[in-house]
Amino acid sequence: MRLSRAAVLAAGFQYARAVRMIESTSLNPCMANSSFTATFFNVVFTPDNATLAYNINGESEVSAYVTLDIQVSGYGYDVYHKTLDPCSDPSLKGVCPMSAGSLQNLRSNAPLPADAIKQVPNAIYYIPDLDGKVRVWINETDDRRPLACVEAELRNGKTVNQKGVAWAIAVLTGLCLVSSAIASGRGHFSTSAHVAANILSILNYFQAQAQIGMTAVHTPPIIRAWTQNFQWSMGIIRVGFLQRMATWYQRATGGKPAMLLSSLSTMSVHIQKRSNLGSSSSFDARVKTVKGIERVSFMAGIEATNTFFTGYTMFTVVLLLVSLLVVLFRYACEGLVRSGKMHSSKFYDFRHGWLLVLKGIIFRLVLIGFAPMVVLCIWEFTRHDSGGEVALAVSVLLFVVTVLAFAAVKIWLIAARSEHMHKSPAYILYADPMVLNKWGFLYVSYKADVAYFLIPMLVYTFVKAVFVGAAQKSGIVQAIAFVILDMAMLIAMSIMKPFMDRATNAWSISIASINALNSLILLLLSGIFGLPPLAIGVLGVLFFVVNCVFTVVLLATAIWTAGRAIVSKNPDNHYQAVLDDRVSFKSTTNLELSELSALAATARGESRLGMRSNNSLASGFRPPEGPDGRKRLSPVYGVDWAPPSPARPGATFARTG
Repeated sequence: MRLSRAAVLAAGFQYARAVRMIESTSLNPCMANSSFTATFFNVVFTPDNATLAYNINGESEVSAYVTLDIQVSGYGYDVYHKTLDPCSDPSLKGVCPMSAGSLQNLRSNAPLPADAIKQVPNAIYYIPDLDGKVRVWINETDDRRPLACVEAELRNGKTVNQKGVAWAIAVLTGLCLVSSAIASGRGHFSTSAHVAANILSILNYFQAQAQIGMTAVHTPPIIRAWTQNFQWSMGIIRVGFLQRMATWYQRATGGKPAMLLSSLSTMSVHIQKRSNLGSSSSFDARVKTVKGIERVSFMAGIEATNTFFTGYTMFTVVLLLVSLLVVLFRYACEGLVRSGKMHSSKFYDFRHGWLLVLKGIIFRLVLIGFAPMVVLCIWEFTRHDSGGEVALAVSVLLFVVTVLAFAAVKIWLIAARSEHMHKSPAYILYADPMVLNKWGFLYVSYKADVAYFLIPMLVYTFVKAVFVGAAQKSGIVQAIAFVILDMAMLIAMSIMKPFMDRATNAWSISIASINALNSLILLLLSGIFGLPPLAIGVLGVLFFVVNCVFTVVLLATAIWTAGRAIVSKNPDNHYQAVLDDRVSFKSTTNLELSELSALAATARGESRLGMRSNNSLASGFRPPEGPDGRKRLSPVYGVDWAPPSPARPGATFARTG
């Protein structure tokens, strides 16, 4: 019976998954002035067929009979130790004696005895991102004097760095943002604000994890792999044609592209070691050490000289694509209304205020892209990949910093003026539709009386990003800065509780707590305390477990609230009252004032729309009317004009219907 092609492929896939192996692709020096370096190294141990296959190219300065002292460790434990004499091992005849010069294509497929295979625990083949190493001392046979030392990191093919995981997280986050927009379109503005605030906090958390991976601290393999899942939030996304475009642009503007990924057959690439080791010039010429952002780029398959351009292009493309989608949706709605296929009241606010909606969306995207752009721009200033890329970095950094700084100061001044004029910062922030629609993206998640908290939030984000981009040569400096900044933010949030309700405060403080814990772990891993290898391995596993569980909980909660925002008939009922008096200045039921409200307004000397005749806030402003004659003042946030008396800022008027 002939097997189908699908069955053969499925069987092959299952076999590939079932194969046990341990491999290493990088051989690094572990002593100062090592007399042996490897320009290419690949070793694969497969216990199922009891073979050890290796292929090595290198340079040797040793000319003597030697013995090989092999030490294998896992998470700080020594699990295997053996001394080999190359002259008595047929598979090592090529180094008996070892000769100075070039060693090319030193390869073998040597069988291993069964007793040696049994010494390796079976669990080693299945632990993701195995923190194992093999160290080989090359000693002179006569006096046992060490001539060279090389070390290789071991892996078993299992890793928590999965493209599927990264894409799933990105897609789910995007869908939750879309649900916020849908809730706003349905008129559930409280739900929309809560979902958007939660998703923005999640994105900030993802970027914080990505920044941990971007630091120059040498972290365990499981931390490097886990944080790599979130590099998309920093714009580090590999696209083939984009890499070719980046290389072309760099060459066209006077730069010299890196060729590390295309020279792996002749160049040995290894991750930065915890200790600084001396090396010879021949080693420096043939071995490339990657750390920090370079390490992240290498793991993503992006040349270091293309990293800034990649992030910049992703940021620009997202801005243009979202703008285009908003414009297309607006004209599609207009077309459906004119053709009679959609009622004219549907998306009325959006269709007549789409420019304000688009502006608010662009501001949100700039806020989301603030940390990535600061990190990559500052990093580009330290590299100078090309004149054109430096010019792009200057322009985009000035753009994001100027836009957000101006908006933050503007909100602070408006809140102060409102407090001075109306004894409540929420009065102008939520009663003036022009202020709300233009700047509301920055402060709706905060209580009105602490709307200024967005300024320390932006400063915190900026300073942390600067340390990531500018201090790539010192992981200790980065780790100390992270601890100070994250602890300060956690303390500030815990004391001030600046967000709009208890649930949002608890959500944000929880994220700040995990960020502070991650920073403490990063500081412990920086080498400043000299922790033993076992403690470092334990911290790596702890980091992964805590953040993995927390990420799952965050996403599950966000998906639940997003789904409820779409399915529930009135999801606003699920949220408690906001911890300020913003609801005193809006009505989302019926915008026509009742007779009682009109009498109260007349007694206060206000017009029918609830505006004081001498109130400069809305001088000359008249709200647009919807198709049903209702006054609609805020197409973005659904806030309708019905302010209270300035003498009683907490009172609620015009709540009719």
